[in-house]
Amino acid sequence: MAFNKLKLSDKDKFNIVLEGVKGRPVADICTAYGISQTYYYRLKDRFLQKGSEVFNLDKISKTETKLSLENRKLKQCVAELTLELKKNEEW
Repeated sequence: MAFNKLKLSDKDKFNIVLEGVKGRPVADICTAYGISQTYYYRLKDRFLQKGSEVFNLDKISKTETKLSLENRKLKQCVAELTLELKKNEEW
C-alpha cells in the first residue's frame, strides 16, 4: 500500500504517538492520519528516546537564566570599562 508523503506538524506527530500510548490501535491511527505503521513506529521511537529531555527543561531554564544574568553583568562591566577608557583618552 502506497502512502502519500504528508507534512505533519510537530504537534500532529506528538498527538499521533500519544494516541498510541493511550491504547488506540496502531492500524486505526495510521488510517486516520494516512501514515504507514513503519512511520508510526519511527515517530514513537524518536518520542521515547527524547522523552526524558522534557524533565530536564526546568534545569536548562534555570541554567540559562543564571548564564543570561551573568552575561548581562559582564556586558555592563565591559561597557563601563570602555566608557572609562574613552574618558581617559579625551583628557
